[in-house]
Amino acid sequence: MTQTSAPARPAQKPTRGGPAAKPLAVNPEAKIAHGWLHTARFLTTAPQLEHLPALDLPEIAFVGRSNAGKSTCINTLTQQKRLAFASKTPGRTQSINLFSLGKQGVHDAVLADLPGYGYAAVPREAKLRWQRVMGNYLITRKNLKAVVLLCDPRLGLTELDEILLEVIRPRVEQGMKFLILLTKADKLTRTEANKALSIARLQCGGGEARLFSALKKQGLDEVATLLWGWAHEDGVSEEEAEPPALD
Repeated sequence: MTQTSAPARPAQKPTRGGPAAKPLAVNPEAKIAHGWLHTARFLTTAPQLEHLPALDLPEIAFVGRSNAGKSTCINTLTQQKRLAFASKTPGRTQSINLFSLGKQGVHDAVLADLPGYGYAAVPREAKLRWQRVMGNYLITRKNLKAVVLLCDPRLGLTELDEILLEVIRPRVEQGMKFLILLTKADKLTRTEANKALSIARLQCGGGEARLFSALKKQGLDEVATLLWGWAHEDGVSEEEAEPPALD
């Protein structure tokens, strides 16, 4: 009796941006981090620094050029569709938005969404004003624990990104956490992604660099775990670490 061979599998098409991303929450630490980020809720908005509330909680700021994918990144990390709202006109959102984190109404950290910068259609006076506001925030905000700089790796760090790096460099040297997050990594080939990551690691000045794709869920576990760790460096009890139920 002749034995029929199994049908050949169709050849797989090469993927961009490296291997497929791992499923969400593949380890206990990532599960805790994702559950924690999902508790994010709008806290307040501030058009000026003096309108920001004085807080004792660790604050993690998200900054970057307009169209770098900042709102999409925040919404993906928190598993919410419209927590961070992207303006229909990039660069026109000119307020600092704060989101509280923590289950059962007990806040333990804050996310800060800073206005995007560098969009050509914004009047020069508005650009200069917000550069001053953001610079002052990054220098003087006492509870600022970490800064996440979002960058489209196809463009690389721009002059404005470099200026921001210089502004926060002294605080990073004093221990503030810093991450360059290369968004839209799914649009790169594996070679391009590796090259962009290598360059970012050289430019991060003592911080870290990661690839991220909201579309492919690439880097989600890594970034969520990193943010959780930064916000809870003093340690939490086992009960506090238990992730809240997702909606």
